[in-house]
Amino acid sequence: MTTGREPVDGRLGDPRFAVIIPTYNHGGRVAAVARGAMRLGCPVFVVDDGSTDDTTQMLASVSGIHRLRHPLNRGKGAALITGMREAAEMADYAVTIDADGQHDPAEAYKLMAAIPAKRRAIVVGRREMTDAPWTSRNGRAFSNFWVRVSGGPALADSQSGFRIYPLPETLELGIVARRYQFEVEVLARAAWQGIPVVEATISADYGSTLSRVSHFHPFVDFLRNFGTFGRLITRRVFTPALWSPGEKPKRFR
Repeated sequence: MTTGREPVDGRLGDPRFAVIIPTYNHGGRVAAVARGAMRLGCPVFVVDDGSTDDTTQMLASVSGIHRLRHPLNRGKGAALITGMREAAEMADYAVTIDADGQHDPAEAYKLMAAIPAKRRAIVVGRREMTDAPWTSRNGRAFSNFWVRVSGGPALADSQSGFRIYPLPETLELGIVARRYQFEVEVLARAAWQGIPVVEATISADYGSTLSRVSHFHPFVDFLRNFGTFGRLITRRVFTPALWSPGEKPKRFR
């Protein structure tokens, strides 16, 4: 899948880049994340996914950002899609950053440096998780395995939200998931379409875990993950065009 655009070889402040920050009840942190993203020199889109805390008021204090809002909570994937559609009007690539403060926006430069010279690709920030909670480490291993079984790339951190997406290609992938599962489904579908997915090492701040707001619910999102991966694997098994050269569909007993 191509768009006819040339690969980006400039700095991150290139107008072909925009930053998207999805947020839901991150009033204590999102303003600082948005200000950090503004220093990258790109348009910044913050998508408030139906927050019920003081997120709206906190964002009002940050000048120069593009504020978007869902009246009701629709999920992280839905917020990312809303941001991508708006950003695509003025940019070619989107840098996505979580609003919980675990990422340093300045490390987006590391992601950009990993974009292949002559290929348009998705770049995933591979987090160093030495001090991460065990739930995060185990969840990442689970996700990595099933992304690969679904025909996606072999990654070390398939759950990282700090990424770069080529906007036209990503919006054309037909992602079904609208919550956290968007971020794993997009990896499988990108691989099906021959879009490279690469990783770049980044840091992650888990030092303030007690005050960091996470809306990942282990049981509910496990069921959602199961449904997403089941749908992707079924699609892959019954679509021979998605098999790798020489590969045969696996039998599930």
